[in-house]
Amino acid sequence: MQDNDFSGLLLLDKPIGITSFKAVHIVRKTLNAKKCGHCGTLDPTASGLLLVLINKATKLQDRFMKQDKTYSSSFLLGTTTDTLDLSGKIIEQKDFGKIKLDDINKALKNFVGEIEQIPPMFSAIKIDGERLYKLARQGISIERKPRKVKIHNIEIISFLPPVLNLRIECSSGTYIRTLADDLGKILSCGAAVKNLRREKIGNFDVKDAISQDDFRDIDKIKNKTIPLSSL
Repeated sequence: MQDNDFSGLLLLDKPIGITSFKAVHIVRKTLNAKKCGHCGTLDPTASGLLLVLINKATKLQDRFMKQDKTYSSSFLLGTTTDTLDLSGKIIEQKDFGKIKLDDINKALKNFVGEIEQIPPMFSAIKIDGERLYKLARQGISIERKPRKVKIHNIEIISFLPPVLNLRIECSSGTYIRTLADDLGKILSCGAAVKNLRREKIGNFDVKDAISQDDFRDIDKIKNKTIPLSSL
């Protein structure tokens, strides 16, 4: 029997290795809910905060989709891949030895504020009804129009060559993989995302999210879900 009266927002810490769709499916199946949806896809290779809307709360999806995001990410300098992260095929490798922290600081200034990004081919965006990643897997690349996004702040956490660790505060729709690739082009050495974790969506923090061990537990899900009346 479906529990259609139970509605609200669940903060979920998605682990690496599963899709956002799969994570939502697990919650929906555990609750036997009629409807569940999420507010912003995380790649299977990424971890972190996923907002899961349950039953009647799914009507609020647009409100939460548009909120700002905070990510922590590691970029691997000197490597370019077809997916713009380390899950893909290496296209090119270049020497990164001459890249200094000052060079990185200067390059990153190009990305703070309103910028344009071209969405990666390996993304869930639909063009003419077809998911880009499905075309990319077939070796097909099509023209994508640039999209305006806003990066509020980029903080360098550490630089241990060839790995650059960053914290990025940005608008909805920002592709961190594209940021890495574009930074690599400015530095003339290439770069790809090594690790990606979403820490915040709006005022919601992954520290308050339910863990992988708990999102198959119906009681823990219900205890952690923010009720519809509080949203």
